[in-house]
Amino acid sequence: MADMAVIAIFLYFCAMKKIGYWIEAMRLRTLPVSVAGVLMALGYNVDNGTFKFLPAAICLVFAILCQIASNFANEYYDYRAGRDRRGRQGPRRGVTEGEITPHAMKTATFSVLAAAALLGLSLTLWGGPWLIAAGIAISLGALAYSAGPYPLSTHCLGEVAVFFFFGIIPVNLTYYVQALDWSHSVFLGSCAIGLMGANVLIINNYRDIPDDRSAGKNTLATAWGPKAMRILYCVNALLAVIFTMHVWYVLPAGWYVVPVAYLIASLRISREMSRRSGARLTPLLGMTSVCMFAYALCFLIATYTWRSLLIW
Repeated sequence: MADMAVIAIFLYFCAMKKIGYWIEAMRLRTLPVSVAGVLMALGYNVDNGTFKFLPAAICLVFAILCQIASNFANEYYDYRAGRDRRGRQGPRRGVTEGEITPHAMKTATFSVLAAAALLGLSLTLWGGPWLIAAGIAISLGALAYSAGPYPLSTHCLGEVAVFFFFGIIPVNLTYYVQALDWSHSVFLGSCAIGLMGANVLIINNYRDIPDDRSAGKNTLATAWGPKAMRILYCVNALLAVIFTMHVWYVLPAGWYVVPVAYLIASLRISREMSRRSGARLTPLLGMTSVCMFAYALCFLIATYTWRSLLIW
């Protein structure tokens, strides 16, 4: 019995370790990026009185699943193309390190993507059947970042892809399935979130410049160099705030602290980028992701409290 207990404990810890590899592959530091887009849209829905809980919740889960599928695809296709190597500067890649089999990662990628697609189909109940085409485009985008004959991540288009698939598309579609309308203000907000999301990728690629150059992976960071990327990071942050100032402007003055705090945090992160290298840049990626999430969450809270006061 004692031997059986030891074996059971051993198998338990092996299973936990395997789960840990999968959690690492999900890249939890980046998941707030997909959540932020939905929260930003909900802020506009609340402000306009068009918020609907169920489609909003579905959009949130859909966005998270799509990002996880994209992260899995990135790991699998970068491994298959030889763009990752053991002992890289950034977080470990389970497939490259031999901790997850390529077949398992490929299966997980398409399983999560299929789950997202099935969930997304339910949004046609609110937004109409044309959303099927949008869902197909999103699914292809999740794969096109790393796969296909022209992977976006290896042709200096990663930041552009993030701008559209984590900013323009999720913010506008989340708003639409509840309001059944489009808005110029919402579009500007989606641009802001897209730029904030691009900053997360900027730090990721900034950290990976040595690894990507050795692997022949062409990113905007390898093409432009560290200094230009730090400048771009600051420009994106400033433009993001400018694109949303029309909403902060009509809110009570105390809420101005949010865009100001975001700009200060972004400038400090940019300064830290010049002082760090390799794995020491990874925390800055998490900080950028959290700042983006906090900005969108505060935007939602601000619009909710302001509308509640107006109604009261």
